[in-house]
Amino acid sequence: MAATATRARNVSRPAASRRKLVYDFEEGGADMRALLGGKGAGVAEMTRAGLPVPPGFTITTEACNAYLEAGNRFPQGLLEEVTTHLRRLERKTGKRLGGAANPLLVSVRSGAAMSMPGMMDTVLNLGLNRQTLEGLAANTGDLRFSWDSYRRFIQMFSKIVKGVDADLFERELERAKSKAKVESDSELSPEALQELADRFLEIYRQETKEDFPEEPGEQLEQAIAAVFSSWNGRRAIAYREYNHIPHDLGTAVNVQSMVFGNMGDDSGTGVAFTRDPATGQKRLFGEYLLNAQGEDVVAGIRTPQPIASLRKALPGVYREFQEIAAKLESHYRDVQDMEFTIERAHLYMLQTRSGKRTAAAAVKIAMDMLDEGILSEQEALLRVEPEQVDQLLHRGIDPRAKVRVLATGLAASPGAATGEAVFDADRAEALAKQGHKVILVRVETNPDDVHGMIAAQGVLTARGGRTSHAAVVARGMGKPCVAGAGEVRVDLARRRFEAGGEVIREGEVFTIDGTEGRVILGDVPMVEPKVSGDLERLLGIADRLRRLRVFANADNPPDAARARSFGAQGVGLCRTEHMFMEQERLPIVQEMILAADAESRRRALARLLPFQRSDFVGILEAMQGLPVVIRLIDPPLHEFLPSHDDLLEEVTRLQATKKSPKRLARAEALLQAVEQLREQNPMLGLRGCRLGLLFPEIIETQVRAIAEAAAELRKRRIRAVPEIMVPLVGDVEELRRSRDVIEATLKQVAREQGVRLAIKIGTMIEVPRAALTAGQVAEEAEFFSFGTNDLTQMTYGVSRDDAEGKFLGRYVAEGILPYNPFEHLDPAGVARLMELAVTEGRATRPKLEVGICGEHGGDAASIRICDRLGLDYVSCSPFRVPAARLAAAQARVEAPSGQH
Repeated sequence: MAATATRARNVSRPAASRRKLVYDFEEGGADMRALLGGKGAGVAEMTRAGLPVPPGFTITTEACNAYLEAGNRFPQGLLEEVTTHLRRLERKTGKRLGGAANPLLVSVRSGAAMSMPGMMDTVLNLGLNRQTLEGLAANTGDLRFSWDSYRRFIQMFSKIVKGVDADLFERELERAKSKAKVESDSELSPEALQELADRFLEIYRQETKEDFPEEPGEQLEQAIAAVFSSWNGRRAIAYREYNHIPHDLGTAVNVQSMVFGNMGDDSGTGVAFTRDPATGQKRLFGEYLLNAQGEDVVAGIRTPQPIASLRKALPGVYREFQEIAAKLESHYRDVQDMEFTIERAHLYMLQTRSGKRTAAAAVKIAMDMLDEGILSEQEALLRVEPEQVDQLLHRGIDPRAKVRVLATGLAASPGAATGEAVFDADRAEALAKQGHKVILVRVETNPDDVHGMIAAQGVLTARGGRTSHAAVVARGMGKPCVAGAGEVRVDLARRRFEAGGEVIREGEVFTIDGTEGRVILGDVPMVEPKVSGDLERLLGIADRLRRLRVFANADNPPDAARARSFGAQGVGLCRTEHMFMEQERLPIVQEMILAADAESRRRALARLLPFQRSDFVGILEAMQGLPVVIRLIDPPLHEFLPSHDDLLEEVTRLQATKKSPKRLARAEALLQAVEQLREQNPMLGLRGCRLGLLFPEIIETQVRAIAEAAAELRKRRIRAVPEIMVPLVGDVEELRRSRDVIEATLKQVAREQGVRLAIKIGTMIEVPRAALTAGQVAEEAEFFSFGTNDLTQMTYGVSRDDAEGKFLGRYVAEGILPYNPFEHLDPAGVARLMELAVTEGRATRPKLEVGICGEHGGDAASIRICDRLGLDYVSCSPFRVPAARLAAAQARVEAPSGQH
């Protein structure tokens, strides 16, 4: 290391003051996770607890960030500090890095503060060269093991540090096995492995145009740099964006003395969980391989054995592992994901961290640990992410459906998905952006496939186990996965797979059942999920602890009924324009738009009235006396007409053929109307309350439909609680005049029906000026509902559709914005407008009810803001209601004591 530590080209200028950048395992602990990463904190805690951990040291996340900020240059003094800790490690082990007689070999592993399994890089067996290989062989008496370790090191170093295509090495390995007439790499002779290592070195020279580094200090420096750089690798960035992990955390680097699982049948390696991460069942769950190294299990290169069979293979090791697993779960009070190696019947623990788990497992484990007295109610609530509750509401295959099962694999991640077969990640991502539903099919996935996994509906692999890369990542994403389907023969070159006598080519549809591990021909019927069992109990606890009510956005009776079944306490947004889009109604709406005068418009609207009234009756009846906030028509009228270009094409064609005068006349009238209604910026044009004020007959018809629906239900002794919301108000006078029309219509219907109608009238706060003048607006509004989609657009001055398609993704990737403000509320801008509106609105009207009905209403981070601002309810899509119930409770539990 000393020979390379002074390379000025790779060292940044010294900082004014510098914290310690390297810690021995004995110096760290579980409370240093942000600095040492999850892996570093875990091995430090295990070391201090006296568990069998190979010694080592951790380079901090601060060092990584300094390296990246300096343009991939090590911070001043880091390499010297690494050398100091390396010398300590050599004294502990009695070995020396680069020593010919008794060589020290190390692993170099990433470890972020927030778990990112498989997203960054690891190098094993570092320190091997021709000289140290001879020393290793002499010390172990095992030449085959030594050459196996060397060829693995060359392959990993080439891929991770230099970016050499791993398939080049895999193809060479397959040739070696074919030549030796063996099935497994563990059967290759020392001579075959030596020949293979020589071929690997030649591949390295051909691909990098340089010799493989022999000096172990240089190997270590390059490996540390590669792990730091992997923080900004494509797959790591994609994973962080998907899981909303900040990009500025950085990764730690763990340098650890190697222990070897590839020293024979009394050696091995494995991954295990203290409870089943797929079901939550309280049993040791995991897989291992004898005579193997760690990447063999995680990468799915060989199909591993269930951990329970270790009881027969190495009973003493199994008992010790059981005891350690129980201690770790008790210590951390959470499910642990552990990596271990067995070297000549001696067990070593390499990692422990909180285990990734499926949504169903997360809920069961939280409730079980509550019952076992490990967790309090509040702690149990915080152990389940709202997104996991969302995942639980995935569809499954209808048990009554007749399906043709092509193959069976491991049920690696629950849920079911149907889609087109796609055989590489880039194509999966591209097709998904075009609106295709795809299933990613691979022999086995690796971290470079993660962007395709994000885009896909689900994942199918021919190899790998329940702890393979595909399984772990799919579970974390809540996507169905069938892994290790050995009957599936994947042909990547011809872009197809064969199973059960069928050939499924790219673009053809099939189904996977990640709950049962089935691969199924074609599309199959699905069943919708239900809230029951442990989830129902968890949500019951959440309902007791939360303050915010949870409403749903519902535009029709089935949506309203579904929302109620998921626990919605009302409808926070019923969009009336969606009712106009149905096929039998759209021609009437177009007739209304084409009308030359108010009387003609009224005649068309009168024909729409029964449809609207029937819709409102259905929604109000489904909600059984709970409030239903109905927004009057919001979008510009041109949205109900065909596109200008399509109409122009139709008119031109009909004029040329002269075959259909009636169709031509209608098309010309529609084209004229579209041209009259065209606006430079329709989202800021004639829409919302502006449309109703220019054409009050539209408001009158909609209000009459609402009032008559409420009156009809009242006569049937069914309680109905409609509320009327006026959209896009920017000035109180707009609301005042809209209210005049609404109240006059309500009074007229009440007289006609002989009933008393007490219907609240409020407004959507979506124009910044309405928020800034909320004190005035509240004079006329009995409630506010924040339409945060439009409020965010107008606050940022962007069009959501254009921004998301053109630059928002890049803004987030480059750190211009921390996240997409249409996914999470902007606390510094939009939330400040909301806070002002709440404060000034309630100063005018103390009992003003305030909610939110934009997409943010179902987002956990945004719900925390809504709770802090004192809103009364959030409203979201029906399927997000259970997740919002949990998020609202978590917001209360996590709120500072003064806010309770």
